[in-house]
Amino acid sequence: MLEIGKTASLEVLRAVPMGVILGGPDREVLLPTRYVPAGLSPGDVIEVFLHTDSEDRPIATTETPLAQADEFACLRVVAVNPVGAFLDWGLSKDLLLPYRSQLGPVVPGQRVVVRVLCDPVSRRPVATAKTERFLEPPPDDLHEGEAVQLLIYEETDLGYKAIVDGRYGGLVHRESAGGNLEIGSSPAGYVQRVRADGKVDLMLTRSGKAAIRDAREILLEALVRAGGRLALGDRSEPEEIRRTLGLSKKAFKRAVGTLYRERRIRIAEASVELTKPEGSPPAEDGGA
Repeated sequence: MLEIGKTASLEVLRAVPMGVILGGPDREVLLPTRYVPAGLSPGDVIEVFLHTDSEDRPIATTETPLAQADEFACLRVVAVNPVGAFLDWGLSKDLLLPYRSQLGPVVPGQRVVVRVLCDPVSRRPVATAKTERFLEPPPDDLHEGEAVQLLIYEETDLGYKAIVDGRYGGLVHRESAGGNLEIGSSPAGYVQRVRADGKVDLMLTRSGKAAIRDAREILLEALVRAGGRLALGDRSEPEEIRRTLGLSKKAFKRAVGTLYRERRIRIAEASVELTKPEGSPPAEDGGA
């Protein structure tokens, strides 16, 4: 059976005036001519994405969506009409976000975190901004300090709610955020703790010696890539440091202190510089 909203590898069965027919017994679907690669012949296998046309019939495309069914994504609103909002998800046909599935009014240009799913009646792919009911419990083997990927979807009084690794929820507390986090941003993060109630606290930098080592290596690699000098210093705004290095200002200052003590950098009023050119970050010193 064809899974609408998903990619599939399908065999070319035959050519028709409108394109080619893909699939097999009881699961045929049209790939329109404009998506048919040159030289595609019956018997070939092609990877396509399955969605629906304007009459809700299954149809294939070689375009790649930004998210498939059962996935979360941050998508841009391109239009709003009496039916709902339409989102750019990488296909020629925009994705519908019905009014009943919105958390509040949206406007063109706004970015919205949604879950892609298939409407049970029409079978067409649609979006919902009511994402929390799709979040899973955190895995049993989740541990403190584990690296995770975040999708920030809501700001609260406590901090920022995040979808973790595309599956479960967590919270970046305001004091751990190191500045404002943009809704829809996807920073790397770490598990701070898994609480007794199953909720996950998150942080954007590691704590302790691991954090100092990681920040040191990040700064050193950035200096090498920049030719030995970065226009960052003690007076730089936290947002500028995070945008350039992905580090909080506190982590940046610790890394600067570590490299300065190692005599690897010079510190100016508004910059840091390598003391000598390096081809690549060296191994850590074992200490004297």
